Amino acid sequence: MSTGIEIVENEGILEIHIDRAEKKNALTAAMYGAMIAALEGASARGEIGAVLIAGKGDAFCAGNDLADFISGPEGAAAAFAFIRAIALFDKPIVAAVQGLAVGVGTTMLFHCDLVYAAPDARFVMPFVNLGIVPEAGSSLLAPATLGYAKAAAMLLLGEPMGAEAADAAGLVTALVPGGELLAHARAKAGVLMAKPPQALMATRRLMKGDPAAVVARIDDEARVFRSAMQSAEAREAFTAFFEKRPPVFHRD
Repeated sequence: MSTGIEIVENEGILEIHIDRAEKKNALTAAMYGAMIAALEGASARGEIGAVLIAGKGDAFCAGNDLADFISGPEGAAAAFAFIRAIALFDKPIVAAVQGLAVGVGTTMLFHCDLVYAAPDARFVMPFVNLGIVPEAGSSLLAPATLGYAKAAAMLLLGEPMGAEAADAAGLVTALVPGGELLAHARAKAGVLMAKPPQALMATRRLMKGDPAAVVARIDDEARVFRSAMQSAEAREAFTAFFEKRPPVFHRD
């Protein structure tokens, strides 16, 4: 719990609660490490049949804690390690999303099997605004899931997508009243637990297909992301963010 991640195990379901509500559940390197360890443990243990990811407070996840992220190489390394871990995780993942889902708070959902959202959920992938590029395979998975036009609005314009639009576009499984969200997600994870496990896992593998293309895109994104982080654009975008002013970009 000291890391801002709470792990709860309930009848074969491993729950990962992002528990840093005072920071809108922004993720630090230590929090990524705790989630990676939880996923690795869940994968290795036969009695765990599903994982549920949820956020405490009024937000699901505000993305990276930018101060932590740019303080050293550990932040980016931990983020990319988590992305690979969730992309390659071999059991069903259920997500319960309320409020803000920013950056990785949205992109991790492309690797979840069932995503339930409260009506106030708001999905944002503002990478370009920070002078960087998408991660978690979202440059591939967002167009595939949402269609190119909707993905372009989110990834090129940085526009948010509300809960109803996300439901219509196929980003979420269903909308659930906020007060019922976690219980609903738990109930659906319980339904998964009651299915024949081998048939369930085989069906999931068939639906997901060969992960090679997604992993290759994650690696391509990581390479471009690391280069972009060293750019003048990113320096200006991050400086402007911390100085609470509009960034100024130059075309030269």
